Amino acid sequence: MALVLTMFIPFSASVKSKAASSNEKTYEIATDTTFAPFEFQDTNGEFVGIDIDLLKAIAKDQGFKVKIKQLGFNAAVQALESKQVDGVIAGMSITDERKKKFDFSTPYFESGVVMASKEGNDDIKSYKDLKGKTVAVKTGTEGASFANSIKDQYGFKVTTFDDSSSMYDDVKTGNSAAAFDDYPVLAYGVAQGNGLQLVTDKEKGGSYGFAVSKGQNKELLDKFNAGLANLKESGEYDKIVDSYLSTKKSEEDKGFIGLIKSSYPSLIKGLGMTLLLTVVSLVIASILGIIFGLLRVARKKWLRAIGTVYVDIFRGTPLIVQAFFIYFGIPAALDFRMSALAAGLITLSLNAGAYMAEIVRGGIESVDKGQMEAARSLGLPYGKAMRKVVLPQAIRLMIPSFINQFIITLKDTSILSIIGINELTQSGKIIIARNLESFKMWLIVGVMYFVIIMILTQVSKRMERKIKHG
Repeated sequence: MALVLTMFIPFSASVKSKAASSNEKTYEIATDTTFAPFEFQDTNGEFVGIDIDLLKAIAKDQGFKVKIKQLGFNAAVQALESKQVDGVIAGMSITDERKKKFDFSTPYFESGVVMASKEGNDDIKSYKDLKGKTVAVKTGTEGASFANSIKDQYGFKVTTFDDSSSMYDDVKTGNSAAAFDDYPVLAYGVAQGNGLQLVTDKEKGGSYGFAVSKGQNKELLDKFNAGLANLKESGEYDKIVDSYLSTKKSEEDKGFIGLIKSSYPSLIKGLGMTLLLTVVSLVIASILGIIFGLLRVARKKWLRAIGTVYVDIFRGTPLIVQAFFIYFGIPAALDFRMSALAAGLITLSLNAGAYMAEIVRGGIESVDKGQMEAARSLGLPYGKAMRKVVLPQAIRLMIPSFINQFIITLKDTSILSIIGINELTQSGKIIIARNLESFKMWLIVGVMYFVIIMILTQVSKRMERKIKHG
């Protein structure tokens, strides 16, 4: 693991060196990916929204640069806690609990909470109608806090989602009777045709603020406050907010062909990242698999123990836990920054390497023991007998399992969206946040995965035939 980490530390540290070489200071700012109208992706693939435009305008006013990292709300907050980013702007409500961990800017938006039900549903008109039912909320929002504060009073249950589109879909399918969300977000979604209707008046809510770690980046916080004051004085703040809070519906073609045309650049970019993650991680995983697979069948007990510990750790813990630990845990403990791409490659490599090691071990043990005994009886040392006699036969037996692991790793890349890597699944989520066409978009993404996997499977099968008969 240390060896693999050293391969990526220079790469992950490149951000610092670039920032240092620039005349203007560059700050890394984390944000959500699916919180329209505050942050979302437009049809050109650019991230826009109230938060994004305000941040860029403040940076321009105060003479600094920003590198925006789209992580999702939960990952953004964890990245700030582990000092992987300098700040967070993600429609983040200022609360007493959060003030214990973060320093907040002057509030830049006054929000509120509203409830919505499925469009055309007249059974839910007030909180009293929720008794015995389930409502949907999004993690970390004012809507979630408000729903949890009144659930006992009105006798309903709360189910939580990581993105708004999934929350809306749960209400549309009838699994949840209603959804609670921040007023501007839910009102914007209704205006864009998310299939819901507002059924309550806006409850008084809190304020959104820009956050930095407690006691850290005071200079950045001061610049944000000064820039925000200048934008409000000049009227640019009102122009930015008003441009996104209008009820004008999107003119995007939401048919299958229209969605493919408008989403094609983002989906192709996401697919490219998926393939990059898969290929690079599998190359590294193959090396790790061979090394630790051989350790698993080594004659010395302590070597077998090393191989066993590695395999047990990475096969015995979920991939998502490994991703969080490598991206947030290790940098926080060692006080350095790592890019999401580097963390993703390390995670996939180590995880797939453990499975590869078992494939190698199984392949070697499947070769008849008489082959090794015959080679040794001819005077070959153990290492050479393994290399020249056992491994060539074992590789033929391993090929189907290697192909299967290749496909599994390609699909596992989707889990890395949780740390903000914009691969194919994440691209789909971001697009859905804009157009709210979850069924059609997930069908398109699913077809893309299917086509790529089928192509790779056929190529692998041809290679397998050539090796076996060649």
